[in-house]
Amino acid sequence: MISIKQINYALAVAKYLHFKKAAEASNVSQSAMSTAIHEMEKQLGFQVFERNNKQVLLTYQGELFITKAQAVKLALDELHQISELTTTALSAPMKLGVIPTIGPYLLPKVLPQVRANYPLFKLHLVEDQSHVLVDMVRHGDLDAAILALPFPIEGLMAFDFWAEDFYLISHRDEYPGYPKEIASNELELDRLMLLKDGHCLKEQALAACQMQQEEQGQEFSATSLNTLIQMVAGKVGSTLVPEMALEQLLKGHSELRAIHLNEPGPHRRIAIIIRPNYVRVTDIEVLKKMFADSLQQHSASRKAKAINPLQLA
Repeated sequence: MISIKQINYALAVAKYLHFKKAAEASNVSQSAMSTAIHEMEKQLGFQVFERNNKQVLLTYQGELFITKAQAVKLALDELHQISELTTTALSAPMKLGVIPTIGPYLLPKVLPQVRANYPLFKLHLVEDQSHVLVDMVRHGDLDAAILALPFPIEGLMAFDFWAEDFYLISHRDEYPGYPKEIASNELELDRLMLLKDGHCLKEQALAACQMQQEEQGQEFSATSLNTLIQMVAGKVGSTLVPEMALEQLLKGHSELRAIHLNEPGPHRRIAIIIRPNYVRVTDIEVLKKMFADSLQQHSASRKAKAINPLQLA
């Protein structure tokens, strides 16, 4: 009979398509893994992997097997989680993904409250782009992920906990008079800088402006909002950032101004995504409420201190 260990080894090899890397990731010797896979294939009656000295490939039967094996692993993981449903909320470790345009701005606001309420809760964070995190959630490599929507998440569930608009960040020497609002048709498109392709924030910003990618005239693109802010400070152009990131990005930049994008919103929604059969939905609901409460408290505190959201430097 095929063992759980063999299934896990097969999934590791399928992930890396390299026996040495798969063995290292599984903390086992390459020979032990090769032997286990060979025995598994003998029991199955077909080869899962086609291998030689140069490469490892999945056979046709192997692709079918790996799909079923991933489903088995998810089911087993959920069996182990059943006992956690009867314990205190957030008492078991959780692997949570977060995208780069949310993590640095959301986590400092919400994690202190999570730690205060649940000091024993172990949260393992993974930062990556949206499409990577979606795949990791689907395959059970993550319990959940925090994404900015809209984004394709077919087959997954979303728990919205925040919504926000975009702001145009420009140098104070541009857009004279410091307007409080700006429409997309008033933007200087040849000076608009956005994140590079692959970041969902770029697609969401373009959608909020009702623009196509080819309409963006500025050739410069970056992999982080911090880099874009530095470029704006250098008078290279302007950029669009989400409201959540304003205070942190503009701190110390008295030469910069934030102007609300006056287009129908919200321009993006923030949500926790999970698999439909994920058994720890109660824990997700607890996190969702704490995240929403922390963000609301932070917003209220900022307004109470009379911080002008349009001039945060």
